[in-house]
Amino acid sequence: MDNYIVSARKYRPSTFESVVGQRALTTTLKNAIATKKLAHAYLFCGPRGVGKTTCARIFAKTINCMAPTADGEACNQCESCVAFNEQRSYNIHELDAASNNSVDDIRQLVEQVRIPPQIGKYKVYIIDEVHMLSSSAFNAFLKTLEEPPHHAVFILATTEKHKILPTILSRCQIYDFNRISIEDTVNHLMYVASKEHINAEPEALNVIALKADGGMRDALSIFDQVVSFTGGNITYKSVIENLNVLDYEYYFRLTDNFLENNVCEALLLFNEVLNKGFDGNHFITGLSSHLRDLLVSKDPSTIPLLEVGASIRQRYQEQAQKCSLPFLYRAMKLCNDCDLNYRVSKNKRLLVELTLIEVAQLTLDQNEAKNGNISENKQIRNTFIQQKQQTNTPITQKTTPTPPPAPYATGKPTVAPQVTNETTKGINTSPTVSVSSVKDSTQVNNEKQTPVIKATKLGISIKQQPVETVTGPKTVESNKQEYKEEEDFIFNDRDLNHYWLEYAGQLPKEQVAIAKRMQGIHPTLINNSTTFEVVVDNEIAAKDFTALIPEIQQYLCAQLRNSKIEMRVRVSAPSETVRAVGRVEKFQLMAQKNHALMQLKETFGLELS
Repeated sequence: MDNYIVSARKYRPSTFESVVGQRALTTTLKNAIATKKLAHAYLFCGPRGVGKTTCARIFAKTINCMAPTADGEACNQCESCVAFNEQRSYNIHELDAASNNSVDDIRQLVEQVRIPPQIGKYKVYIIDEVHMLSSSAFNAFLKTLEEPPHHAVFILATTEKHKILPTILSRCQIYDFNRISIEDTVNHLMYVASKEHINAEPEALNVIALKADGGMRDALSIFDQVVSFTGGNITYKSVIENLNVLDYEYYFRLTDNFLENNVCEALLLFNEVLNKGFDGNHFITGLSSHLRDLLVSKDPSTIPLLEVGASIRQRYQEQAQKCSLPFLYRAMKLCNDCDLNYRVSKNKRLLVELTLIEVAQLTLDQNEAKNGNISENKQIRNTFIQQKQQTNTPITQKTTPTPPPAPYATGKPTVAPQVTNETTKGINTSPTVSVSSVKDSTQVNNEKQTPVIKATKLGISIKQQPVETVTGPKTVESNKQEYKEEEDFIFNDRDLNHYWLEYAGQLPKEQVAIAKRMQGIHPTLINNSTTFEVVVDNEIAAKDFTALIPEIQQYLCAQLRNSKIEMRVRVSAPSETVRAVGRVEKFQLMAQKNHALMQLKETFGLELS
């Protein structure tokens, strides 16, 4: 126990060559040392565990090396290098700005800067987490950072560059460290495993690299944890068990269920994942990543974007060939929407299950076509044809069942069976008379009695025609012409207000003022016609709504299925009651209803805040 050193410290790079994943930055620093073009201040920024402090220490050791190598590395044999390796060098000073962030700490540092080095050429000051310094400490540090002594070099390290003052940034050479790639992390873990005589599967190390999220220190810490769990034999199953990571197998099985439209198995698999202790949000984000990996696996040019092991990569390519691009696009969109709504949802499990059900039905139509299934409409039509052939009676009409009433239908019922003309190719028809069972013959006219809801969802329109005689089969052109001549749907104030608020909710953030105003206005129909009126309280609002008339009319015509909708904007008269918007207006309306409120205000001298 006394001699044990964690891998993150034991295998910390001591030369630029051993730094993992930062080849461009280390080459730049080595060239600057070789050409003796050193800046007085550097800023190393990037995610945690990518080598910022390590590179700062290597840089400090190398510039003080008495016999550097030809490629710009420290010799590790001179007195300065040995003192640095034994952590007793007086030329390197490290300051943790997270705990030493006051003005006094910076003033003490400035006083030390004046003392020249006794051994070596430079005194290097490494300030870690520099963004934690206070504003006054930054200001006290500005002058010294801009014009330090010739023997002083400052290296600032931070994970949050945006929190540093621009005056500090302008005085430093900035080096942005990148996240370490999965491949580089796996290769380094394999090197550490070989040094420690540990057996490790590449897939297991790949899971560790994914869990580390681009940080080598995190990867080595997880590696030590897994080694302690497995006893030196790291396998894929042991890693996902110890790290509580969802196995790839779950997502492969789930995708197969999606392609087979097997909703029951998908829900049971999700229940199994929940029983293992995983969170629904973790599950849905993993599913999104799996679908993304399937997408990049479909094209050979994007396969390098797939950051998984070699054996699992082959499985991704095989399953990707079964998935169509539209399915992957829509499935990723549904999963992303679920991820966005997960935090605010009160029934989180139901939200994920609804998403799984929707994804499982994306390929339902394609599978029906492959299996030779026919839709319900085609089955109904074939039934009528069979009846006609059996009875030798020309059947030219089709009646569909009455659906449940629409949620916004008011007044007298407007939902009834739909009567349409149909002809069958190759069947002789004799003169027939159409029959309507909705109204009495005395009430048959061209009146429109149609709800707003679409016929394919909650309601079916009634389009009645005068009694006519059919003398023979209609041609294809006549059928097209009849289909185009569809009458306008009727609507009421409730339908109009519903889609008015729906349009307001779809406006972009730039028009939030218009959207809020629309939500406070209730348009009204004029004389039971298709023209409605919007009343506003000032000319500015009237101009804004007048500019939106074409867009609002187009939207309402499409939603209400009526091409004759017309919008009018009017400024309210002084005598009209205007809707209270501000606090003063609300109080005035309340005082008109209850005069005691005004008396109370005057008695106590109250004012509205």
